[in-house]
Amino acid sequence: MAPSDPHHHGHDHAHTHAHSHGPASPHPAQVAPWSILRMTVVSRVGAALAVSAGLWAIVWLAMR
Repeated sequence: MAPSDPHHHGHDHAHTHAHSHGPASPHPAQVAPWSILRMTVVSRVGAALAVSAGLWAIVWLAMR
C-alpha cells in the first residue's frame, strides 16, 4: 500500500492522534468491565459448572 493511498492507516500520515504515550511505548492498560479474576471462588466454580453442564447438554443432544 502506498503512503499516498487515502485508505492507508499507518502512522506515517500528517494528522495527529490523542495518544498519551510515546510512539515506541505500548498502549496503556484498559479497565476491564468484567474479569473472571475478580469473581469469588464460589462464583468461579458455579460458572465452571454451568459451562460444563451446557457443554454436556450439547454432547447429550448430539448423541441422541
